[in-house]
Amino acid sequence: MRLSHKIVLVTLLTTIFVGFMVLRTPSLTADAGASPEDKAREDLSRVEYPSLKNIKWHPHFIEPHQSLESLFGADWTLVARFNRVDRRHVYPGMTIKVPDNMADIRTYTPLPRFYQPAARHEKYILVDITEQWLGAYEHGKLVFSVPAATGKETTETPTGMFSITTRDRHHTSSLYKTANDEEQYPMDNALRFHIGADNVSYWLHARDLPGRPASHGCIGLYDEEMQKRVFDTPQNPVLKDSQKLYKWAAGENEYEDDSGGAEELEDGPMVEVRGSLPRYLDRPPSYKP
Repeated sequence: MRLSHKIVLVTLLTTIFVGFMVLRTPSLTADAGASPEDKAREDLSRVEYPSLKNIKWHPHFIEPHQSLESLFGADWTLVARFNRVDRRHVYPGMTIKVPDNMADIRTYTPLPRFYQPAARHEKYILVDITEQWLGAYEHGKLVFSVPAATGKETTETPTGMFSITTRDRHHTSSLYKTANDEEQYPMDNALRFHIGADNVSYWLHARDLPGRPASHGCIGLYDEEMQKRVFDTPQNPVLKDSQKLYKWAAGENEYEDDSGGAEELEDGPMVEVRGSLPRYLDRPPSYKP
């Protein structure tokens, strides 16, 4: 066989082999996405929330120089809440859920607008672990609801019926420090709802929201002012859900002047914590084997 014929044959076989591999492994030519193993759980499209079954959405891989603001403009807060994630935890290399139609999530809440068990209570807090969401009710009517970050697998948030017994606007963790290990982890606008048998307290408070269960058992809410003070980002704080809940549940309109320190409360709002951890899929929903 002549050399030229050999070259043609090798080229032909190589083309056939490459084409076969593309057909066999479509992921090799797919759009950028998180690592299939995703050990850091950076693919938020894999966090399964039951309330999203009737909302059409698609995964979006965050590329360099992209942010929620650059991608969605004034609607960035809607997408952040939809993903239960804060701006500090949206970075290149991760994947988020994006609604096909932004109008579908403008009034989104996974919680009932009226909740019968709360009807006889002036104020009632419902935390749904499966949805990673918190609702504030007055006589059964939902007055506002916000994303939350509950305990992770090894340190789950206790479920059951509790009540707010203590407020502490400037509380800090006695057990955990910030990532740089320089100071105790801030727990601004803290509302204690339970003390475990091991004498560990559980609070509702300001914290980072990475888009999945992440705490040591407490329930965290957005507070970008706390993040700016501690981590120097974001520069323009917008999301302040922990402040809103604190003021509603234990503010000076409800109780006496707030010293900012730990104070016991009488007749604090009831807190119901229900559900189990959301399922984390082995593969993205769009994955085709």
